[in-house]
Amino acid sequence: MMKKSILLGGMLLIAAAVAISVLFDQGADAAELQPAEPHAIEIDGVKGVAYYTVERDGYRVVATLADGEGQPVRFVGTLAPGQKLTISVPREEGGVPVATEIARAGDKVFVTSAILTQ
Repeated sequence: MMKKSILLGGMLLIAAAVAISVLFDQGADAAELQPAEPHAIEIDGVKGVAYYTVERDGYRVVATLADGEGQPVRFVGTLAPGQKLTISVPREEGGVPVATEIARAGDKVFVTSAILTQ
């Protein structure tokens, strides 16, 4: 039983590494977050910070964004291993939206900024 758990854990880590490498291959900018340390993010001119804390139910991710003119907006989510959340900003009609993805791979959290393909 323990060998199956170790094998499954290894397979999950390999899958996470492949998923992260795919993000890099698509030309996206990616950075690893550290627990409780804010990381600057920008989505098409909308600036903010993201951070996470380790909680009992998972990693609690908080991202706060503002465009400089209005009230800031806060996004909060709890990620289990393999989960992700995406924050996107639409562009003009017909334009391709820009997004930031925050993903958990095992015990690591990555922030990736990219233009979304339609």
